[in-house]
Amino acid sequence: MRALMAAVLLAGAAVGALPVAAATEVVTPASTQLAALLKAHWAWYLAQNPVQASMLGDASGDGKLGDPSLAAADAAAAQAAAFVKQLDAIDPKGLSEADRLNRLVLRRSLADQVEANKFPQRSILFSNRDGWHTYFAVLPDLVPFFTKADYLSYVERLEAYPAYNAAALRVSRTALAGGQVQPCESMKGFERSISGTIVDSPEKSVFWAPFAKQPTTISDADWSALKTRAATAISGGVMPAYRELLDFYVKDYAPKCRASVGTSALPGGGEYYNYLVRSFTTTNMTADEVHALGLKEVARINAEMDDVVAKSGFKGDRKAYVAMLRTDPKYYAKTPQELMEKVALTAKTIDGWMPKLFGTLPRLPYTIREIPAATAEGTTTAYYNEGSYLTGTPGVYFVNTTHLDQRPLYEIPALTVHEAVPGHHQQISIAQEAPLPDFRRYATFFTAFVEGWGLYSERLGIEMGLYDSPEKNMGRLSYEAWRANRLVVDTGIHAKGWTRQQAVDYMVANTALSQANIEAEVNRYITGPGQALAYKIGELTIRKLRTRAESELGTRFDLRKFHDAVLENGALPMDLLEAHIDSWIAAQKALPLG
Repeated sequence: MRALMAAVLLAGAAVGALPVAAATEVVTPASTQLAALLKAHWAWYLAQNPVQASMLGDASGDGKLGDPSLAAADAAAAQAAAFVKQLDAIDPKGLSEADRLNRLVLRRSLADQVEANKFPQRSILFSNRDGWHTYFAVLPDLVPFFTKADYLSYVERLEAYPAYNAAALRVSRTALAGGQVQPCESMKGFERSISGTIVDSPEKSVFWAPFAKQPTTISDADWSALKTRAATAISGGVMPAYRELLDFYVKDYAPKCRASVGTSALPGGGEYYNYLVRSFTTTNMTADEVHALGLKEVARINAEMDDVVAKSGFKGDRKAYVAMLRTDPKYYAKTPQELMEKVALTAKTIDGWMPKLFGTLPRLPYTIREIPAATAEGTTTAYYNEGSYLTGTPGVYFVNTTHLDQRPLYEIPALTVHEAVPGHHQQISIAQEAPLPDFRRYATFFTAFVEGWGLYSERLGIEMGLYDSPEKNMGRLSYEAWRANRLVVDTGIHAKGWTRQQAVDYMVANTALSQANIEAEVNRYITGPGQALAYKIGELTIRKLRTRAESELGTRFDLRKFHDAVLENGALPMDLLEAHIDSWIAAQKALPLG
């Protein structure tokens, strides 16, 4: 799930019952204060994130990119701290329950921003999978293209990119000087994500895509002028900036990469990783606790996988069955088109189940696309980019069509329910369309909730009957094991001194993932520590809450209403989600039978 990250990078108390806002609220001095603060915060946020402003149809950010400098990060953290101070001065007793939740969610997000800025790792602006250059390369997919103003904004951003690139390079040189560098092994091939975007003419560039067809809203003269200006910006500014980044990476950065893989090896890295564990899981769990939970989950899932093998009729153990799945050509597409057709059929099958699982469905549709060739080699099997009906942009489920012999067809059901519906597209689009403050609809991203919901959605495939063969069921269990493995491997690497090879070997032994996927995943955990912990922690929380609701409500339990209740408040930290669902359970109990 990367669109929110792209937009942001290009910028720059006791909990009670927490229901959704009522239709009318009593106005109090505290509620007036909060409303003013939310308005001021949102205006500030959009100014910090001009690309996202354009994605939301707000012209205030048009033509601008964010500021990646450390000075801007310090200024933003200072303002975030000032907002926290203002929130703390508001008496929650004078707020409605909905506004108390608004206050808590905003405070949590801002406090996290303030804490993150304290660490020297803030100067690391890329992982093995992406950086400011890959996010900029998808700009044509993010912003609207309807009017002359839309195209002019885009051209102005092309013209602004060299300065943005230069500022980001200054930060990266600061990181290099301070020893905040990524590991050598996990960054192999990263330069291709830069060089793959470099072309010898504007018309061959990914940045030329918006000019493939002239809109009827733009005159011939204006269209010609825009194209000329864009061509000049691409050839004279954007391409030289990409060459400058490539030169920096190959000549300056790569030779100074580090041999160690754990974040704890970096200056201040141990404390930073402890922060990441708390931030990504939205809990107070320690790395040791997460590691132990992962070992327990891996053992449980392995037992379930053994049972699938035993019932499949296969003559051999789990290891032999997995080896068969990894190598038998019948489980793999022969062409990218075949893979995409299988994905499309699965997606439409799932669409037919959605009204049975949810009372509320989003207006925004999603589409499927291949991951761009420039970044596909080093990235994961699939990912989702959010869209916006405000700007006519669909959600996009991106599928990796490289290395087809490493993309098994039996993984498609689990992959699709996670990335599209009922996973990321359902959750994010529902949040965008909910009656919530703008910051919660468009700018609140608690990874444990978002990715926990995606993993929980994989289990919903059982209820849809998607895993109708031992292979597909093994694919589901392998995906669940994959996320449980993350708890072990991520903490192993960054808190327990594991080597890269230890992490790879562990995942080979405990998942059915292909070797290429495992290599890519371990590189991801090494260069992006902590994020991978969120999936299992969030999923286990949602599963626990569903079990609680089923137990306490009995025949009153309605799965569609439960799912709507989980999603109706947008992304929440785990403790606030628990409080909300407890409140929902109590409300359901109070309803008359009938």
